Amino acid sequence: MRALYWKEIRSFLGSTIGYIFILIFLITSGVIHWYISGEANLLEGAEADLIPFFNASPWIFLVLIPAITMRSIAEERRNGTIELLFTRPITDLKIILAKYFAGVTLLIISLLPTLVYYYSMSQLGINPVGEDGAETTVIDEGAMLTSYFGLVLLGSAFVAIGIFASSITSSQIVAFILGMFICLFMYYGLELIGSFNLMGEYDVIFRYIGITSHYESIMRGVIDTEDMLYFFGLIAVFITAALTVVKSLKR
Repeated sequence: MRALYWKEIRSFLGSTIGYIFILIFLITSGVIHWYISGEANLLEGAEADLIPFFNASPWIFLVLIPAITMRSIAEERRNGTIELLFTRPITDLKIILAKYFAGVTLLIISLLPTLVYYYSMSQLGINPVGEDGAETTVIDEGAMLTSYFGLVLLGSAFVAIGIFASSITSSQIVAFILGMFICLFMYYGLELIGSFNLMGEYDVIFRYIGITSHYESIMRGVIDTEDMLYFFGLIAVFITAALTVVKSLKR
């Protein structure tokens, strides 16, 4: 599994795909949060926080994460190398997990440069207090850190969805479109359906199944066991679904 994991990492960072993903994310995020005037501009906010960044990042991930996962299994199927993987002394689950963890690693690498945002807003949130010039910070650092953790969980769930979408087709384009659609439906679609109040008391079920409510809960600075179980469960569901599809390819 380790060898396959490093092979996937090298395929990302040894080609332009990984760097394009990172650059597009950073450039898009930088333009939205530091250059374009509006509610998402971090410098124009009433408070020193990263809420606009954490609100906008999922929408960027909706496009970029399916773009990096679309080739994970679809390309293996198209090139016929999936059969070669089956002959190696590695279980089907480890094949899926190696590709999954490689995608999550690339996600984390892309987020690391945004810690500059965290440092910048922390500095903007420092105020001198008293005659001795002692400094205090007005920024909620705990909420910032938990929001980063929530963003990693959300991105990890999108990677699992993207791996599943890539497993059911040999076309990378189809995998990209399908992965983006499922991510959008899980993040915003279920929340939207629940907001219509069409099913009375059952509307809360749609909002609970959707990602948005759990992600926003973590953004408030509280890591609840229920939200953690939701994300890990969602990841497990799509990893299991991808594993089922891969097993069916052997028949």
